[in-house]
Amino acid sequence: MSSNDGTNVSARLSETARRMPNAVAIAMPVSRRTNGHREYNTCTFRELEEDTNRLAAGLRKMGVRDGMRLVLMVRPGIDFIALTFAIFKTGAVVVLIDPGMGREHLVRCLEDVRPQGFIGIPLAQVLRILFSRKFPDARYNVTVGRRWFWGGQTIRQLRAADGQGFQRTKTLVDSPAAVIFTTGSTGPPKGVGYSHGNFCAQVDRLQEFYGIEAGEIDLPGFPLFGLFNCAMGVTTVIPDMDPTRPAQVNPTHIIEAVEDWQVTQAFGSPALWNVVAQYAEQQQIRLPSLQRVLSAGAPVPPRILQSLKTMISAKGEVHTPYGATEALPVASISAAEVLGETAIASRAGAGTCVGRKFSTIEWKIIRITDRSLTDIEQAEPLPHGEIGELIVRGPVVTRQYVTRIEANTTGKIPAGEHLWHRMGDVGYLDNQNRFWFCGRKAHRVQTRDGTLFTVPCEAIFNEHSQVYRSALVAWGTPGSQIPVLVVEPHANHQFNGEGAQQRLFAELRDLAQSHPHTRTIDRFLIHPAFPVDIRHNAKIFRETLATWAGHQLSQSP
Repeated sequence: MSSNDGTNVSARLSETARRMPNAVAIAMPVSRRTNGHREYNTCTFRELEEDTNRLAAGLRKMGVRDGMRLVLMVRPGIDFIALTFAIFKTGAVVVLIDPGMGREHLVRCLEDVRPQGFIGIPLAQVLRILFSRKFPDARYNVTVGRRWFWGGQTIRQLRAADGQGFQRTKTLVDSPAAVIFTTGSTGPPKGVGYSHGNFCAQVDRLQEFYGIEAGEIDLPGFPLFGLFNCAMGVTTVIPDMDPTRPAQVNPTHIIEAVEDWQVTQAFGSPALWNVVAQYAEQQQIRLPSLQRVLSAGAPVPPRILQSLKTMISAKGEVHTPYGATEALPVASISAAEVLGETAIASRAGAGTCVGRKFSTIEWKIIRITDRSLTDIEQAEPLPHGEIGELIVRGPVVTRQYVTRIEANTTGKIPAGEHLWHRMGDVGYLDNQNRFWFCGRKAHRVQTRDGTLFTVPCEAIFNEHSQVYRSALVAWGTPGSQIPVLVVEPHANHQFNGEGAQQRLFAELRDLAQSHPHTRTIDRFLIHPAFPVDIRHNAKIFRETLATWAGHQLSQSP
């Protein structure tokens, strides 16, 4: 597709509405009947297309124009999806942010993005008013819900606009479409600039790789995936859950929605599926309509994959796509492959195999360095089997950070007219050209005896029956760091008294000595509940743990 083609991603919704106007686009859970059965609000693709045209016409009448940044803070549902596509149609840029990241991070991120307006629930408008000095350009504001004293339009007023004959803004492949923030698992969250071309490429690759067909029914545990569905002709069933707290999901709500709608595909973080799969296993629940389950955000433990495979259709499969906010999707692997040949190698410390790359992705492993690379010629390629830093490029790979722009220097590598993105992950390619993830580059432990990588080391200790998960962190300065293994025990294991802890630590030391890459680890700590990211409740905040561990060790006699 040439750079002069119109590539506004909202055209995908318009095409779906033309081909299958009466199919349900979105189903949203609302009240319950007296018999306990759930009721849903629904809209068809034609209704959604007409709604987005009215909303877009209303935004344009307000003065919204190409390139303006509008913060969208609306709960998952019909309004969220409709407003996102309406913003795309105007050519404006939608700013999406996790409200659960905490007020300090939230305000800082929004200040950095310099929005021209806020479209959100009343609480979002209160936030805008309280910190109005930080948002001097926010003049185009829309309240979704009851408007109080702050003025501006309401979503009801936008919907009163005449959407007949509305013409979407023509965009180019690299025209800005969205700003989406990273989770902040290795530093402050950064605003990633998405183009319309990025979104279109994502839709095409996901549909192609997984064989997703129009007419399927999806339950997205992450709100953004509902946008992909509308572009693919897939029904979105909004789950009854707080998307910022997937680990606290009520599993009966997920199971109920799957059964009510005969859902064929579902996406969720490992934390969400851990809860649902355990409940389904205990209650001996099967969900035969589920043909495809996706999970991402962190490596998915094999026990969860096995439980999910038991829960879904016998002909179905569980997939774990790999990528990042800056580049998604990059690779994917099926549960059958994870539980088969790669399982033994992973348990022995070979890393986590994330699979084969998507068709339009190029990738390389280069020698690890913390310095900026101003040209691809400065990157030293490594042979298969050697651990290094992963870099990628392709149509789904975003080109720049639009906040904390200094990260463009450290995170991108120019190559003529193209850019390589540094994933920040370390690992290696095997002889089948599959990537084996060995951890984050920022989390490696640089000791006097060499470098330790988190995932291969942690796999050894995670085999202990009392360990739910572990985290290898560094104490000291790079080059002379001391490795510390922090353990989060299973909830049903209590360590009352010094003796119980010391027995566990002795057993962990024995495990460490049984493998060459863990023999230098001999300091252990117990932490009751690891700090994790807001988006997936799965990525461990190792920097926070490292600070905690350092304090614990410095207080030790």
